[in-house]
Amino acid sequence: MVGTVNKATVQEAMRDLVLANRIMAREGVIDDFGHVSVRHPDDAGRYFLSRSRSPLIVSFDDIMEFELDGTPVDPRGRAMYAERPIHGAIFMARPDVNCVAHHHARSVLPFTITGAPLRPAFHMAAVIGAEVPLWDSQHEFGDTNMLIDTMPMGHSLAKTLGNNRTVLIRGHGAVVVGENIRNVIVASVYLKENAELVLASRDLGEIAYLTPGEIEKTGALLRTELATNRAWDYYVSRAGFQGL
Repeated sequence: MVGTVNKATVQEAMRDLVLANRIMAREGVIDDFGHVSVRHPDDAGRYFLSRSRSPLIVSFDDIMEFELDGTPVDPRGRAMYAERPIHGAIFMARPDVNCVAHHHARSVLPFTITGAPLRPAFHMAAVIGAEVPLWDSQHEFGDTNMLIDTMPMGHSLAKTLGNNRTVLIRGHGAVVVGENIRNVIVASVYLKENAELVLASRDLGEIAYLTPGEIEKTGALLRTELATNRAWDYYVSRAGFQGL
């Protein structure tokens, strides 16, 4: 249960979650579907996620609070995303993760259906991590509606994610996780842009991917507060929210 709640901290987390939805839509990562969540800053056993709505128009009043099993704290008859198990299962499995994003960026999709590896090919993409595993629902669940809408599916996805920062979902999309909203926004944008770069470069010759050491050192640098705050200010401005 929640102890002493810092209302200012909670309000800030909810505000940043609204901005994250708008930014991801503005940057072409999330379309009419997809969603972003943030762990409750005062209760690790809960998280915030919008009601079921297009990310481009998510507002403060759309943000709902959930238990990790996806149970809404105050539903008020609002429609909810079916894929809440993605968020809850990852928060359960990864205490270090405080933000989860799920999207269907079109440039990433070819890597979900071909088996071609998606590895960092330019320095900004180091934030996606050295390994981007692929989860296939067929292996455990057979034919489904292709949504991760049960907790067993969520746990299976979280297991494939492991300690990585990104995971692909066959024929569906991707999930990006991180310590905070700003890191997840940066990693989501550069996952998409790295996929675009690889697709554009593969016919020109062999791609010189970043080395594991380059990924580790550059990723650590790009996840610093200085770097993520600079990126956040840029994305917030592009989404039309200057001065925040």
